[in-house]
Amino acid sequence: MKGPGILWMLQTAAGFSLAGPLFFLAANYLFAGRYAWGASFLFFGLLVLYFPTYLVNRIGGPRAWARRRLGRDDGTETERDDATDDGTDADRSSGLDPRSTLERLRSR
Repeated sequence: MKGPGILWMLQTAAGFSLAGPLFFLAANYLFAGRYAWGASFLFFGLLVLYFPTYLVNRIGGPRAWARRRLGRDDGTETERDDATDDGTDADRSSGLDPRSTLERLRSR
């Protein structure tokens, strides 16, 4: 069985280093009987714990980042034919991309 990769370990370490103080505060507040504050710090600690993973998933990992920085195309984007283009003449002349925002984000 393959163990966790170095990137996963770095993400986890960064998440715990950011969320550790929040978990400490949550434990202090929960043991002191201030449950609303303790629960809120626990909730925000869980959000911050996931934040480095979210960032890596958003930029696509180190290989995708390096590919974008070097300007190499991975061949996933297909050439679009002007005949099947749904954009209007005004869109084409202004340089606007007729694809939806979601499609543009997926092609990053």
